[in-house]
Amino acid sequence: MEAPKYNKALIVGAGEGLSASLARLLAREGIGVALAARRTEKLGALCAETGARAYACDATDPGEVERLFGLVEREIGVPDVVVYNASARARGNFVDLVPADVAQAIAVSAFGGFLVAQQAVKRMLPNRHGAILFTGASASVKGYPQSAPFAMGKFALRGLAQSMARELSPQGIHVAHFVIDGGIEGERLLTFRPQLRDERGPDGMLHIDAIAEAYWALHHQHRSAWTLELDLRPWSENF
Repeated sequence: MEAPKYNKALIVGAGEGLSASLARLLAREGIGVALAARRTEKLGALCAETGARAYACDATDPGEVERLFGLVEREIGVPDVVVYNASARARGNFVDLVPADVAQAIAVSAFGGFLVAQQAVKRMLPNRHGAILFTGASASVKGYPQSAPFAMGKFALRGLAQSMARELSPQGIHVAHFVIDGGIEGERLLTFRPQLRDERGPDGMLHIDAIAEAYWALHHQHRSAWTLELDLRPWSENF
C-alpha cells in the first residue's frame, strides 16, 4: 500500500526544542522546511544545519499569517505539511489573572492555530492532499490549578483539530492532534524543576527526538487508517 508523499513543510512556532528536532528529521527525509516564529534570530543555527528558511510571523495576526503563506509559497513552494507548535501561558491564581494576558494566551494557543490552518487548507484543497498537525499538551484534556488560560487555549485547539478532521479528511487532508502529556527532556520545564530528571530517570521524560519520530510516523499512514489524535507520555506520567 503506497504511502502518501510530502515535499514541503512549514513549522509555525519554531524554536530550539521539538520544532528543531522535527526540522532536522524532515530535512533528513528530503523535505524542504520553512520555519516561522515571532523572532527569527534564534533560528539561524538551525537554518544553517537543515537548509530551512526562517520567516518572522505573529501567528495571531491574520495579515501576517496570510503574508507568511504567500512568501513561503513563492520562495519554497506550497507546504503540504503544516505543524502548529505555538502556545502561550498566563499562570497565576485565578482571581489574579490579567484579562489581557489571558486573551493573548488563548490567541496564541488556539486562534493562531485556526489562522494558520485556514491558510494551509486553502492551498491543500485543490490537490486534495496535505497534513496539518497540531501540538497539544496535558492541558488539552485536563486543566491544572493556576493554569486556566493554557487549558482554555489547548482545549480549543483540540476542538479545532477534531472539527477540521471530520470536515477535511474526506477531502484528502490529514488533520492530527498530539497530546504531549509530560515533561520534555531538554525543554524549559527542567529550568524550573531540574530535579525531575533525577526523580524520573532517563526514560521518565519525553525525549524530543522520540516525539518527532511519532509525528513523522503519521506521514506514512494510508488514509483508510488515519490517526486523529496521538497521546504521548512517559511511563512516569499519571493518566
